Amino acid sequence: MMIHTKRTHVVAVLLGLVLCALAQAQEWPQWRGPARTGAAVDFKPPAAWPDRPKQIWKVQAGAGHASPIVASGRVFLLSRMGEQEAVSARDLATGKEIWRVVYDAPYQMNPAATSHGKGPKSTPAHDRGRLFTFGIGGILSAWQAQDGRLLWRRDFKKEFPTTSPGFGVAMSPVVAGELVIVHAGGDGNGAVLALDVSSGATKWAWKGDGPAYASPVVADLAGTRQIVTQSQKHVIGLSLADGRLLWEIPFVTDYEQNSVTPIVVKDLVIYAGLNKPTTAARLSAAAGKWQVSTVWQNADLPMYMSTPVESGGYLFGLTNRNRGQFFCIDLGTGKTMWTTKGREAENAAFLTAGPLVMAMTTEGELVVLRGNAKAFEPVKRYTLAESPVWAHPALVGGGIVVKDLDTLAYWVF
Repeated sequence: MMIHTKRTHVVAVLLGLVLCALAQAQEWPQWRGPARTGAAVDFKPPAAWPDRPKQIWKVQAGAGHASPIVASGRVFLLSRMGEQEAVSARDLATGKEIWRVVYDAPYQMNPAATSHGKGPKSTPAHDRGRLFTFGIGGILSAWQAQDGRLLWRRDFKKEFPTTSPGFGVAMSPVVAGELVIVHAGGDGNGAVLALDVSSGATKWAWKGDGPAYASPVVADLAGTRQIVTQSQKHVIGLSLADGRLLWEIPFVTDYEQNSVTPIVVKDLVIYAGLNKPTTAARLSAAAGKWQVSTVWQNADLPMYMSTPVESGGYLFGLTNRNRGQFFCIDLGTGKTMWTTKGREAENAAFLTAGPLVMAMTTEGELVVLRGNAKAFEPVKRYTLAESPVWAHPALVGGGIVVKDLDTLAYWVF
């Protein structure tokens, strides 16, 4: 009995050390990961994928579709509890709650979005000990990540007639140096704002269009650091230095639901939308003038809310056609390489890990496939949630953090 007890203790200690190592192996500090591309650079896939991953913990975490993020061994989440929004921090290894802060956030849903609930939908961003959250009604907050202390807050009620678009705030803040970037306001009246990370003071504002539901990315195009995003009626590039409009592409989807985060690969910007062709545009600048040229369009594979990923020169994603088809597109030509038959899911969140592509579907299924341009090649399929998953998972260490309707879980492969 004593020997068995000692062995059990040793196993428990070793498992704890492994989990701590996994927790520190990689961070997932913002929407779509470290580089905002869905890529998990340090993820180590198992030598042999198990029949089922091990669930380390699962907790009730509040409602909403905001994605979990991971930084400094903690899982941070923005969720809803009744008529309040909650910001929380948990230990990645154990799931134990370290702190939670709530604030009043009443929200009236658009009748067309009743099935999606009252959110929130925007993913937090962590940067150098600060946590930035953007509630569904437009409350932007900065928190001390260590203990949840509020550093500053902007709610924009005095700046815009409405503080969120028709279906609520869905764009996720991005931090670039000493600036945190958000698209605030509502339909027809908003601004892309660059705010000081320390104080929340406005450094610059671009008021050319209202917000959509895509999230901005930071990119270097033609030697200029810029913010690229979908606004209410355009795809735009703004100078990171001063917010000046560099270029814009008119782009309006049905019901003004621009919701696909642009993908930037070298000098190409790939954008898509509901019932619109997936398009690759090349950006160039000469003598201070920007040129936008369409490289290719693929009208067979439009996208709705699902943002694709790039892997090995190919684009992997989900079209809303045929109730959800996985696809692969050649980034150089726009040619469709393959599609699945359909009925995969209403939406999917895409990740990459080396040669692998992963898709977490609204059906709660994680599909692991090889980044094969010749054929759809699934490696494993796992059911990881019992309710719809709209939040992007966080791929860290040797595991994955998944947020479904109201629970949060950590699985290790």
